[in-house]
Amino acid sequence: MNKVLDFLMKIVFLVCACISIAAVITICLFMFANGVPAIKEIGITKFLFGTQWRVSQNLFGIWPMIVGSIYVTAGAMIIGVPIGLLTAVFLAKYCPKKLYKFIKPIINLMAGIPSIIYGFFGLVVIIPIIQEMFGTAGDGILAASILLGMMILPTIINTAESSIVAVPEAYYEGALALGATKERSIFKTVIPAAKSGVMSGIILGMGRAIGETMAVVMVAGNQAMIPDSILSGTRTLTSNIVLEMAYAPQGIHRNALIATAVVLFVFILIINVCFSLINRRGTE
Repeated sequence: MNKVLDFLMKIVFLVCACISIAAVITICLFMFANGVPAIKEIGITKFLFGTQWRVSQNLFGIWPMIVGSIYVTAGAMIIGVPIGLLTAVFLAKYCPKKLYKFIKPIINLMAGIPSIIYGFFGLVVIIPIIQEMFGTAGDGILAASILLGMMILPTIINTAESSIVAVPEAYYEGALALGATKERSIFKTVIPAAKSGVMSGIILGMGRAIGETMAVVMVAGNQAMIPDSILSGTRTLTSNIVLEMAYAPQGIHRNALIATAVVLFVFILIINVCFSLINRRGTE
C-alpha cells in the first residue's frame, strides 16, 4: 500500500512540475511570438535606443523607460538591501525572543499589503515630504525608490534571516573562540557562509522592484523622457505597459507593448544569470 501511495505521489508531483514548466513556456512563447515581430518592424535600434514614445507618430522608443527602470530599481536596492540585511542580522543574532514575536509578524504583514496601499502611502506621505524638502512636485525617481525599497524589505529580510539561521552555530562559536568580536564573527564568518541565501533574497527583491507596477505608477510621475536627476519624473517598463495596454488597439502599438514585456523579461533573466555567476565564483 505504501509503495502504491509513494508511486501515486511521485506522479502527482511530476504532473505539477510539468504544469509549472508548461505555463512558463507558454508565456514565453506568447511574448516572443508577438513581441519579436514588432521589434523587427520597428527596428531593434530604434526600439531599444529610441528616446521618443509617440504612438500617434508611430515612434516606439523605450530607452527612457529602460533608464527609468534602472534608476528606480537601483535606488530601491540601495535603500532596501542594507536595511533588509541588517534587520535580518538583528532578528537572527540580537533580537530578544519577546521582541522577535512582535517584529516578525509585522514584517510578514508588510509582505501581504497590496501594492495599491503602498501607492497610497507614497502619495500621502512620501511625496509631500519630498515636496517640503526639495520644493519639487514630489513624484519621481526618489519617491519610487523609497517606496520600492520599503516593499522589498520583507523578501530580503525573511530570506536572509532563514539563511543566517541555517548556518551551523559552530561557525559562529569558532570565530568567537579565535578572538573575533561578535560583529566580526557575524559579518566575516556567518554571512559569507549564508551568502547563497542572502544573494537569493537580493535577487528576489530586485525582481519585485523591477516588476512592480501599480505603486510605481502612483508615485513615479510617468513621464516618458530620460530623467536628469533623482527628483525627475520617470516611466518604467512596467508602467508603460499598464498605462497603455488598456486602450492599445490590435496592431503595432499593442505588439510594441508586448515587446516591452519581452525586453523586461530578458532584462530580469540577465540579472539572474549575472548574480548566479557572481555567487558561483564566490563559492569556488
